[in-house]
Amino acid sequence: MPADDERTVEVDGRELRISRPDKEYFPGLGATKFDLVSYYLQMGDHLLNTAGGRPAMLQRFPDGAAGKSFYQKRIPNGAPDWLQSTTVATPNGTTSNALVVADVAHVVWAVNIGCLGLHLWPYLAADPSHADELRIDLDPTTGIGFDEVRATALHCRDVLDELGMVGYPKTTGSNGLHVYVRLEPRWDSVEVRSAAVALARELERRYPDEVTANWWKEERGTRVFVDFNQNAPHKTVFGAWFARPRTGGQVSTPLSWAEVETVAPDELTIRSVPDLVRRRGDPWADIGARPESLEPLLQLAERDKAAGLRDAPWPPQYPKMPDEPPRVAPSRAKKG
Repeated sequence: MPADDERTVEVDGRELRISRPDKEYFPGLGATKFDLVSYYLQMGDHLLNTAGGRPAMLQRFPDGAAGKSFYQKRIPNGAPDWLQSTTVATPNGTTSNALVVADVAHVVWAVNIGCLGLHLWPYLAADPSHADELRIDLDPTTGIGFDEVRATALHCRDVLDELGMVGYPKTTGSNGLHVYVRLEPRWDSVEVRSAAVALARELERRYPDEVTANWWKEERGTRVFVDFNQNAPHKTVFGAWFARPRTGGQVSTPLSWAEVETVAPDELTIRSVPDLVRRRGDPWADIGARPESLEPLLQLAERDKAAGLRDAPWPPQYPKMPDEPPRVAPSRAKKG
């Protein structure tokens, strides 16, 4: 690589080398690798408010958003010794030395090795035993669009309000929405997932024509799926403020609830989001100020269990869990 095909930036008191800064990362936006670095430098404080201190899984795109990618839990060999890391595990117990989002310099380092954004664990590296985020993933199924997802997010807000809980919405950077609830660090991921199952079932109970808690795709129909299993242990979710691997440079953008009613997700890009934040501020600025109790949702879970409802199915890579129904699609289950 020619020595002049790089730029140096100072971030958090460190000088970081950005190789091939003019390489096109988002062809639909005409945006380069250095444009992405510049975006993260502008959004640093907001990003660290949600991602700071969390382990992150790397997804690397050597040729930008239009190219192929690969996941990497482990920090690669040759990484600088100042990078902070922590040990994370997979459901089968395999451990990896994962990056911790200690500051913006860590994010810029990740961009330089081809990461567009980061997938975050739902706990702080300093306290891996407690998940401090409930992540409600509203996933459109075949035949429905963003308007249906939008309506489900507003239903979710109303249910959380009734329970005395505050949800924070964001775009996924694609065609879905996430709603986060910041939690007191008192519960593990199994308990948080149980709460997510209860919320999904309550939404389906109230809005059966619009929302489904069915894990099996064949049972969902044309309804928005509330993906409770995004809260299972060791699951990561794409972080707020990070750029998604889409050619238009779309960002997973925190919103106010009023914005949920009108937002056009594809317009939220690494070019437009900084100006938006300068105009209206950060709607997630206070997300960590008043962490929530999970008890209202756990009470719903206990109510469902008392009514005879079993646990919902877990993803296939997890061991069989207590009270879980048969982990097989209904159409494939043996009859008789």
